[in-house]
Amino acid sequence: MVITKTFTIKTNGETDIYNVTPEIVRLLGETKLKSGIAVVIVPGSTASLKTIEFEEGAVNDLKSALERIAPRKGAYDHNKRWDDGNGFAHVRAALMGQDITVPFNEGTLILGTWQQVILIDFDNRPRVRTITIQFIGEK
Repeated sequence: MVITKTFTIKTNGETDIYNVTPEIVRLLGETKLKSGIAVVIVPGSTASLKTIEFEEGAVNDLKSALERIAPRKGAYDHNKRWDDGNGFAHVRAALMGQDITVPFNEGTLILGTWQQVILIDFDNRPRVRTITIQFIGEK
């Protein structure tokens, strides 16, 4: 059985990071599915989904690492073409990826003790992000 659910988040951009695990758990509960996988995607080319221990230190470390890898003030051909200043956001999102698959069993996501699913909005402006989840499983 495949059940598709969506939710939205208003973001601030600028590598803003949100713990979306509680919403995924809530929507999984609505499905009544017991075992399977949750395929989660954020459509767009300036946001990503990953897992991390969602605590201030780890979140700050991730932001710092991304700034070193794809600096906001770097030279990006995308900015020359579109003049929108978010070339760094496209590079970061391409490196991090827009989707994640999480298995579940007995109606519970299979994540580590301190592991949460996060949305990272890299864009240089606030956005409303829609996250789509396809729960594929059985009751």
